[in-house]
Amino acid sequence: MAYHNELGKIGEQLAVDYLCGKGYEILDRNFVFNKAEIDIIAQKGDQIVIVEVKTRNSAYFGDPQDFVTKGKIKLLVKAANEYIIENNIDLEVRFDIISVLKNKTIEKVEHFENAFYHF
Repeated sequence: MAYHNELGKIGEQLAVDYLCGKGYEILDRNFVFNKAEIDIIAQKGDQIVIVEVKTRNSAYFGDPQDFVTKGKIKLLVKAANEYIIENNIDLEVRFDIISVLKNKTIEKVEHFENAFYHF
């Protein structure tokens, strides 16, 4: 497996561990609909939380969360809508980003709640 794929899986696991530590229930991981993939679908209280995880080994080219594009947001919203319909969920939906910086000397996880809106 390529290093960037391996780093992405490590970042997603760090994000899951972080969310579980904050009282979130993980409902699904790597949900795919058409060309869209949701990294983590979680629930906290009466909210469904759609989480995009961005992992980098350096912030040299920018913070990981800065790499969530408008196109990616559009795909996430489409996939989230399908997940909600498919599972007959009637709860408020929130979109978060978890930014992970991970290398030999740094392991930093940042959680951005309500990172973007779906309308």
